[in-house]
Amino acid sequence: MTVVPGAKEALNRFKMEAASEVGVNLKQGYNGDLTAKQAGSIGGQMVKKMIESYENSMK
Repeated sequence: MTVVPGAKEALNRFKMEAASEVGVNLKQGYNGDLTAKQAGSIGGQMVKKMIESYENSMK
């Protein structure tokens, strides 16, 4: 459940962008064929970008 309107779409775009940056081809909808390594690299890239964004906002 996403509380903020539009947040789900924004998170989905963010996920697709992170996947592209690490070279994983995500498709809209079901992506259950990804390996754990691929899924982890996407999540790791998302966290890395969130930390960078936070650090930049503190400057």
